[in-house]
Amino acid sequence: MDTHTPPREPFFEFGLIGLGVMGRNFILNVAENGFRALGYDLDPEKAGALEQEGQQVGQVAATTDLSEFVQRLERPRKIMLLVPAGAVVDQVLDQLLQVLEPGDIVVDGGNSYFTDTDRREARLREAGLHYFGAGVSGGAEGARRGPSIMPGGAPGVYEALRPVFEAVAAKFRGEPCVAYLGPGSAGNYVKMVHNGIEYGLMQLTAECYQVLTALGGFSNRDLSKLFHRWNQGRLQSFLVEITAEIFQQPDPLGDGDLIDRILDKARQKGTGKWTSQNAMDLGIPVPTIDIAVTTRAISALKPARQQGEGQYPKPEPQTVPADLLETDCEAALYFGFLMTYAQGLHQLSAASAEYGYGLNLATVARIWRAGCIIRAAALDAISGAYEEDPGLENLLLSKRFVPEIIACLPAARALLVRAIAQGIPMPALSASLSYFDAMTTARLPMNLVQAQRDYFGSHTYERTDREGAFHTHWKKT
Repeated sequence: MDTHTPPREPFFEFGLIGLGVMGRNFILNVAENGFRALGYDLDPEKAGALEQEGQQVGQVAATTDLSEFVQRLERPRKIMLLVPAGAVVDQVLDQLLQVLEPGDIVVDGGNSYFTDTDRREARLREAGLHYFGAGVSGGAEGARRGPSIMPGGAPGVYEALRPVFEAVAAKFRGEPCVAYLGPGSAGNYVKMVHNGIEYGLMQLTAECYQVLTALGGFSNRDLSKLFHRWNQGRLQSFLVEITAEIFQQPDPLGDGDLIDRILDKARQKGTGKWTSQNAMDLGIPVPTIDIAVTTRAISALKPARQQGEGQYPKPEPQTVPADLLETDCEAALYFGFLMTYAQGLHQLSAASAEYGYGLNLATVARIWRAGCIIRAAALDAISGAYEEDPGLENLLLSKRFVPEIIACLPAARALLVRAIAQGIPMPALSASLSYFDAMTTARLPMNLVQAQRDYFGSHTYERTDREGAFHTHWKKT
């Protein structure tokens, strides 16, 4: 189909490449907030869809001609990419390098791996162009109504993007959920860890669902009411909110509830895995995120799990009083949420030092308070904790949270004991509790590990009573 030819004047203030659902919603958000916006896509249907929806908004047009797209943008051009991460981004950049001019700004709004962003930024810098990696969270609805945006790149250049980003971002008490985060790939790195935290929170929520049904006999309607109630308190968050709604959804293809017809195999796009892998590179423990990634991999092994269930008997479930189970689950889930945020923010702190991002963790938590998938009421207090103590090494050590964590521990321990006794897997809660216990234990048994390493590999060890590295010729019996 032919697309509408944009008017010759005035120039458009913002351009967007990639008019899928996310891109179309984001550019409509831009236009609705008062900026003349031009979209580009090779697919005439996608360009046409923007044209049609844009009639209700105004100030937005679309084209399938890249040369026309570039010519109609005011200088310096501000172009955002919302295309699939990976090779497609490089292909688009290859084309843009042929038509852009020095000083133009290109923003990658996808889930690109942070080292790819560093590589691309260096390449465009050689051509006199500015490149930003800007994580965008909130899904299609967030893109349309207000996402959380995590930009990183040249600090001075961000001022050209700031008016648009602050206008379209989600607002928390009137404050936009966007801020300049740091140079280079800082934005894409923060979005990567955001997604890793997301994996952990989702796994913890799923584990509570399983234990509530297995030990408490909760129906889907019971669960919907419970999660809705939890969403009115300290667990208030996007994920708890949508979980309450999920349990109410009828099956559109048959009788019963949709949740009961969904196959228990969780997919993943890689960002959680990247978070886990890079945390290991940095030497930062993120066990809740690690096990959330691993559990998705286990879920994919459906035939093996079915065979295993047939070969190994499970304990007979012992019903737990509903009110006790509700209380323990609420505290355990809140505890697990805090552990996951603590791990992700610790990783961001280490990455900031390693890669020179200069991240302000109070700012990071602040822009996660609305618009994004991991938004939660707790993030307001988390942001405050880092404002009070910018050098805070780990959220566990914040005076704000020590009393809350202590209060949650009995319930988390009791729930985990019950689940283990009944053969119910709760890997994320288990990892969260073990992380807490290890991080609050002054002496761990790693002296034995070091002795073993020295015994078989002469790797040396350190002593508690003197400086230096030591090796022992271990006595063989």
